[in-house]
Amino acid sequence: MQATKLVGILLIIAGTLGLVYGGFSYTEESTAAKIGTLEITVDQEKDVNVPMWAGVGAIVAGALLLLAGGRRG
Repeated sequence: MQATKLVGILLIIAGTLGLVYGGFSYTEESTAAKIGTLEITVDQEKDVNVPMWAGVGAIVAGALLLLAGGRRG
């Protein structure tokens, strides 16, 4: 499989997931205090929103790459 087609498929998948879920969250661990060998950490959950235009743009770009890859090969 050509690299152009692979990138196109990945963009379509990422764009679709962005539209379906609208974003994702992750946990970031940070040190709140450190006294000698005692260390207190805090887990913070962060949310990342994926704009609708970014999802649609990724799908369109992926489709264009698939079409361009198909015409070249």
